[in-house]
Amino acid sequence: MKQTLTVIVAVLVLLGGGYWLVKNKMQVQIDPKMAQFNTDANKLIEGLQQYKEFFKQYPTGTTAEISKALSGQAEGAAGKVIILATASADKNDKGEIVDPWGTALQFYFSHNSVLIRSAGPNKVFEDSRTASDDLFRSETK
Repeated sequence: MKQTLTVIVAVLVLLGGGYWLVKNKMQVQIDPKMAQFNTDANKLIEGLQQYKEFFKQYPTGTTAEISKALSGQAEGAAGKVIILATASADKNDKGEIVDPWGTALQFYFSHNSVLIRSAGPNKVFEDSRTASDDLFRSETK
């Protein structure tokens, strides 16, 4: 009887320890800056889609020109419209919208798609043929 009780206690301890390990491993810690990139990128995509709805095309030009277009600082008609979804975006000294690590974002557009690229924590845009920490967010409308 004593031996059976010892085996049952040992099994319960092992099961409890296993449950604790699985539970804690499942709660992956998300880097706050990566979470911020996702939030910011979603807002930017929303703003770019709003821009396209209003002007019937995505903004064009360099990252700084796209940033200016979204914040109402562009030349012409685009300079009169501020896209509120992007109004709080962080910018560098050149006026470019930056990621949480301070690197200017890259924007890519196709007919109905937006892709936003961040250089990630190492602040270097890397070749896709190698291991990379670059981050991407996209949406098609």
